[in-house]
Amino acid sequence: MEMRELSIAKREGTGKGLAKRLRRSGQVPAILYGGPSPVSVAVAPRDLLRLIQGHRGSTQLLKVSFADSGESRMAIIRDIQFDPVSEDLIHVDLQEVAMDRAIQVSVAVHHVGEAIGVKENQGILEMILREVQVSCLPGNIPEVLEADVTGLRINDVLTVRDLKAPEGVRILTDPNQAVVTVAAPAVEEAGAPGTPAAAPGAAEPEVLTERKPKEEPEGGDKKK
Repeated sequence: MEMRELSIAKREGTGKGLAKRLRRSGQVPAILYGGPSPVSVAVAPRDLLRLIQGHRGSTQLLKVSFADSGESRMAIIRDIQFDPVSEDLIHVDLQEVAMDRAIQVSVAVHHVGEAIGVKENQGILEMILREVQVSCLPGNIPEVLEADVTGLRINDVLTVRDLKAPEGVRILTDPNQAVVTVAAPAVEEAGAPGTPAAAPGAAEPEVLTERKPKEEPEGGDKKK
């Protein structure tokens, strides 16, 4: 995994007021866990967002350096919080790690290749699982795990068991969990060009995704 660096600064105090002042100054509050006690720090949102750009779904290993002392530690990003309205970054959780001790992290799953069912039968490739949990040393965290869909035909399913993990990486997610499948092509809607019209009086198919209202019992009123 490529080594990425992030500058952090220790901060004093807590509370919403301090957090607002930090954000106005171009920084956001963060916590560095893993040492004898959590350390309150601040990070620049643009620096962090630049590091995770294109790497969503996978845990990032970082070299975090304190701006005031130059001291550095190895850490991973455990959690990132965004404002639900503005979508601005508002808080970060970092966890210090030991490079010789295995940790559990999430890794993104990307599909590679073109499925036979898509190429020859116009099937629809559906990603069911986009990340898995793995155990490995921090220096061995994969960028992604690849799901080779080349041999998938209509209704075939590729599971976690079919994923190939690099040496030193153990997948913890249920091996029977479906990762990707190829669904049959969508049926053309009635009335589309080249589609025969439905016979008069023919019943429409039931929409299984809609919940029917409960029927009232015959000859009686609802109980209050």
